[in-house]
Amino acid sequence: MGVDLGSLVSKREINFDYLRGRVLAVDAFNTLYQFLSIIRGVDGSPLMDSRGRITSHLSGLLYRTANIIENEIKPVFVFDGEPSKLKEKTREERKRIRTQAEVKYKEALKEGKLEEARKYAQQAVKLSDEMIDEAKELLRLMGLPVVQAPSEGEAQAAIMASRGKIYACASQDYDALLFGAPILVRNLTVTGKRKLPGRDVYIDIHPEEISLEETLNSLGIDRKKLVWIAILIGTDFNEKFPGIGPKKALQLVKKHSSFEEIIKATGHEPEFDYREVEAIFLEPKYSEDFTIEFRMPDEEGLKRFLCDERNFSEERVSKAIEKIKAALQQKGTQARLDAWFK
Repeated sequence: MGVDLGSLVSKREINFDYLRGRVLAVDAFNTLYQFLSIIRGVDGSPLMDSRGRITSHLSGLLYRTANIIENEIKPVFVFDGEPSKLKEKTREERKRIRTQAEVKYKEALKEGKLEEARKYAQQAVKLSDEMIDEAKELLRLMGLPVVQAPSEGEAQAAIMASRGKIYACASQDYDALLFGAPILVRNLTVTGKRKLPGRDVYIDIHPEEISLEETLNSLGIDRKKLVWIAILIGTDFNEKFPGIGPKKALQLVKKHSSFEEIIKATGHEPEFDYREVEAIFLEPKYSEDFTIEFRMPDEEGLKRFLCDERNFSEERVSKAIEKIKAALQQKGTQARLDAWFK
């Protein structure tokens, strides 16, 4: 998912203390896919309730978000809306990959190859409409703001950030920078020790902050040319130009003043209109219909939704709720509540 700009951006390692007291717009779809992929058994099977409903996404949302709030970071979850028609090819390709992964997952399970099975299970992850609705309901019960984007969630979050509504966007993808987010935070919900795929090795993952301004200055380009780089190396809305990676794309956009010149220089005539893709990033759809309001968690509602209906451990859920409440009720209670709920 997203554009591979990792080798070009200016990033620096940060910690939760640095983000304390700040409001972050979390890319909800990106985060839910992470939880569905990571929170699995050794054989790749997701967490499920007694009715066979997947609950990995809800587990991640509750426990990892509680840890974020415990550190006095304020998450606002932004959900994708109607996808662009230009995304259809990408969606079809992902569907094909998922179908193939499901077949390979079952084969690996039969052969007792658990690590291989887990790898294919992660590739076969699906995010259903029901899961999205469940996630929104859980977040509301936790007292956290939910924002519905008209189209791309990262576009909505980026404009919210550029207008000073939030501090930064939080996502693993770099697309928010293309949409104009001044600051992107990565690894917010995956911070900690993580096992490397296919190896018995664990690494520490820390949050990263990426500045759009610093990135553009270091590359010597403007945001429009950053979008051109993305188009050249491939986005969710277009196929990449053959034989072009991030470094070569950077050379091309610095050498030429128009994308038409770049097309001539590459000798590749794309089957899409680059101007349509450019417009998605430079003129994104945005909604003013949202409210950033934090509330105390609905303890009874959470226990009913998670424990009574989905077999979550009441003890673990209670601890997560206490983490959230404690973040609001420490020293200086009224000032802290005012800061959270303003």
